[in-house]
This record gives sequence, C-alpha cells and structure tokens, in this order.
Amino acid sequence: MEKFIDRLSSYNVLNNMLPGAVFCYLLNALMSINILQDGIVEKLFIYYFVGMIISRIGSIIVEPLCKNIKLVEFAPYKEFIKASLKDDKISILSETNNTYRTILSVFLVLLPIKLYLLIISKFTWLANYTAVIVIILLVILFGYSYRKQTDYVRKRVKSVNESE
Repeated sequence: MEKFIDRLSSYNVLNNMLPGAVFCYLLNALMSINILQDGIVEKLFIYYFVGMIISRIGSIIVEPLCKNIKLVEFAPYKEFIKASLKDDKISILSETNNTYRTILSVFLVLLPIKLYLLIISKFTWLANYTAVIVIILLVILFGYSYRKQTDYVRKRVKSVNESE
C-alpha cells in the first residue's frame, strides 16, 4: 500500500483520487447509491478507479464535445510539446486544465446515471442488465482511451525524432 501511495503523482491525485472521492460522495448524497467498501484501502482503490473512469470520460467524451462547441481551443500538439520544453509551467497549467475537465465530467456523469435510475424505475426488467451495460460501456471507454493514449505516445515520439 505504501508503494502505491508513493507512486501517486499530483496528476493522479487531482485527476483520479479527488474526482473519484467527490463522485462517490455525490452519488451517495444525491442518489443514495453507495459503492464504497468499509476499509480505507478499499475506499482509496475505489476512489482511484472511479476517478480514472471519470477522467477517461472527460478525455474521450467531454473534451471533444467542448472542442466541437468551441468552448475550448487547443494548441497543436507539436507546438504544445515545443513550448513545454521551454516553459515548465505549461505542464502544470495542462494538469490543472485536465483537473477542471475531470471535475466537469463528475457533474456531467451524474446526469445519465439519474436518467438511468428513472428509466429502470419504469422498466424494472432493465435493472437485470445493469452490470452488462456497465461492462460494455467500460470496455468501449477504455478501448478508446487506449487508442487515444497510443496516439499521444506516437505523436510525442514523432515530435522528438523530428526535432533531432
């Protein structure tokens, strides 16, 4: 456990643990759904995993949506990499930016959950498929996350190799 905590970067705390904890709290406070276990270690892992899911929703769904409606505009990735090498604060600003996106995602994810609860109150048979629906959605989410992360790595490698 100590090794796990030591390996948590500020990015992991701000974009996984904190949003996971906020989401779990709001899920319980607003919808009376408690997904937490009794032990502190179990709670920390649930906070982290839920936060990771929320962060991925932010990256895969919320970020492109915000770009499409012109709420945000990103610098081209090559320019971001070059600027990051010259100015250390850009990485910190980017981390803060991702934190805001993830917190926005916390609130946005609560809406479809509430809608789903309303739907299953009318169509009770659908509740039997909740686990299957969640697993399918997680497979899709992490599949796209894997692809996006691989693209970032590829672009980063290409940028480094071109600058040599």
